[in-house]
Amino acid sequence: MPAWLLWCIVAVLLTIGEIFTPGLFFLGPVALAAVASAIAAALGAGWLVDLVVFVAGAAASLALLRPIARRHLRMPLSMRTGAAALVGATAVVVERVDAHGGRVKIGGEVWSARTLDESQVLEPGTDVQVAEISGATAVVYL
Repeated sequence: MPAWLLWCIVAVLLTIGEIFTPGLFFLGPVALAAVASAIAAALGAGWLVDLVVFVAGAAASLALLRPIARRHLRMPLSMRTGAAALVGATAVVVERVDAHGGRVKIGGEVWSARTLDESQVLEPGTDVQVAEISGATAVVYL
């Protein structure tokens, strides 16, 4: 099996790992380094050069890209837009909400909702907090 193909497989596996570890943004930059090593291998570099490219690429991408990504993940609520801006907002239950569904009013808009705690049942008129937005559903808690 050619070295460039091995580096491509490593890059794909690291990318899959990044997808399944949201919020860390560690494996993605390392996957970019594996792609750089695949390119070096495809150009005929030896295994030592491939390894040096991988280590240097991983260090550089982690040092440059990870801080930028983490800043965006930790964006203050006042700067968020879209559905992300609703997380932490107060909502009012307009139709009974449980683990299977219901309706809440957030900032003048009615959203489908479900409870964060599956055993909790929220009656109309109850003030709740938005824990997250899952698709078009607000996940809420007391």
